[in-house]
Amino acid sequence: MIRTRLAPSLLIILLVCAAVVTLWRATMRERATEADYPPEGHFVTVDGVKLHYVEAGKGPDLVLIHGASGSLRDLTFGFLPELARRYHVVAFDRPGMGWSDDAAEMDTLAAQARLIRRASERIGLRRPIVFGHSYGGGVALAWAVDAPDSLSALALASPVSHPWDGGVDRLYHVTGHPIVGPAAVTAISAFVPTSYVTDQTESVFLPQPAPSGYSEHFGPMMSARASALSANAQQRLVLKADVTEQSARYRAIAMPVEIVHGTSDRIVFAQVHSERLARDVPGAGLTLLPGIGHMPHHAARAEVAAAIDRAAARAGQGPAADPLQ
Repeated sequence: MIRTRLAPSLLIILLVCAAVVTLWRATMRERATEADYPPEGHFVTVDGVKLHYVEAGKGPDLVLIHGASGSLRDLTFGFLPELARRYHVVAFDRPGMGWSDDAAEMDTLAAQARLIRRASERIGLRRPIVFGHSYGGGVALAWAVDAPDSLSALALASPVSHPWDGGVDRLYHVTGHPIVGPAAVTAISAFVPTSYVTDQTESVFLPQPAPSGYSEHFGPMMSARASALSANAQQRLVLKADVTEQSARYRAIAMPVEIVHGTSDRIVFAQVHSERLARDVPGAGLTLLPGIGHMPHHAARAEVAAAIDRAAARAGQGPAADPLQ
């Protein structure tokens, strides 16, 4: 009888101990990761939300928006420094990613576009060229359809632009769940092997290999923090509905648009997204890169930079002279 009565109590104690250990381990790992990958740039606060950004170069204003499960560190690995030779470049960590605050009601493309637009204005940018990669392309498109007079041109690489067949990965339904999500993301942050997160990060480049030194610069475990996992899940869960709504407005885009997409991208398919986008946006330029995967701004950097230059030229904002040429 005594053992029967003690069993539930012991189980509760064990569960509490497991939860405490998990939280402690997650906290320690996240602190170590953040110490290894501190903020690279500056912060600007808009509507109580603090956004982290990096700024470099001189020339026409150019805003860079990174993709899902990422941060501006993806962009500062070679791509931003090259563009800064002829543009005034600003790259933002999207809300909940990198070093930017997460915030309620910042899960939609439109809300993130509005926040980044207002942050750009706050730091003095005026009608910038806007570049977006993958999910960041969806944010850039939301900026264009909601506030077309506030930017001069769009350049997009592997953009998420249209609804696709199928749903959302089951993992996001777990990590984004209001009840089980907090426990799930804490457990992942505490126990997921660093090697697994690194492998998953580098697999995004397929069929190309990740560039040498990319993971060391990017810091894959920054995206495995509980807060980043939760924010990413919330954003992915509403993404299909977002692009379904905004894709109906693409025909009204009148600014110059240049799109680059790899034909071997198996994450965001060119046929589903960029090819449809090029048909929807009047005068949009589309460059398909044979054999290139989801990361053309690294695997085919010159072609992506050329697309930005074309968008800038069409908008009457040709890049400044490259001091190294």
